[in-house]
Amino acid sequence: MHDNLIILAGGASSRMKQSISSENLSEEEIKAANSTSKALIGIGKDKRPIVDYLLFNAEKAGFKNVYLVIAEHANQFKKFYGSKTKSNPFNGMHISYAIQYIPAGRIKPFGTSDALLQALEQYSNLQNETFTVCNSDNLYSVEVFKALRQNLDSNAFISYDRDGLLFTMERISRFALVLLNSENNLMDIIEKPSIEESSKYKDTTGKFRVSMNIFKLNGEEIYSFLKHCPVHPIRDEKELPTAILNMCKAIPKAMRAIPFHEHVPDLTSKEDISVLKKYIEDHF
Repeated sequence: MHDNLIILAGGASSRMKQSISSENLSEEEIKAANSTSKALIGIGKDKRPIVDYLLFNAEKAGFKNVYLVIAEHANQFKKFYGSKTKSNPFNGMHISYAIQYIPAGRIKPFGTSDALLQALEQYSNLQNETFTVCNSDNLYSVEVFKALRQNLDSNAFISYDRDGLLFTMERISRFALVLLNSENNLMDIIEKPSIEESSKYKDTTGKFRVSMNIFKLNGEEIYSFLKHCPVHPIRDEKELPTAILNMCKAIPKAMRAIPFHEHVPDLTSKEDISVLKKYIEDHF
């Protein structure tokens, strides 16, 4: 089992800031949604960030070393999780910060593959170790974290049963489907397939599977694919799924899918804030 967790929290939160719906939100929550990283929006009666609850579940699963990948001037994270660059004690874990610097000539960060690459270059020990990497705006369960820590494959990811996600069908239809072979190895990720195309991508149990961007990775195997990840032609970002697919093409059976059927609360737009508040009231 591995003890390293990397949480990607350096994004620009563009969809949150651009979303319009603010029903059932206070002025303070709307202001936070429009101005801060969505990972820092105060949730629940104590107004703590979603990262708190993510870290709570990670600690329950046994992680010890957490690396928060943050934007260059995102000093608010340090108010919550410690002011030192490395090894801040928090709830039985040690939290370190990696900075996702924005390259010259760009306004926004260069994507999730770039974020993970910068973390591995700032903490070179991770290039030879195993770690789990996930988004900061999805509230993954203790069971999911445990499944990845206990998995014996070099690389693995959680493949969620699409029917278990409690989102609207309009939203679910925007999720990419994963294509698996008969041994549950990742073969492809299909973005926004049509209804006709979707029928081709059921797994061996007849389920549609999606990735919610939580992966167990071997640093030595993924590093070069992060370093040479191509830029997405439309979104103009280096995306982690692209690097992972390139690894899967180069290394047979590189990535194993772990099937799960459960919901993953997330913070994509303002309307998700009140939903997440209710979830935390019920579960924490």
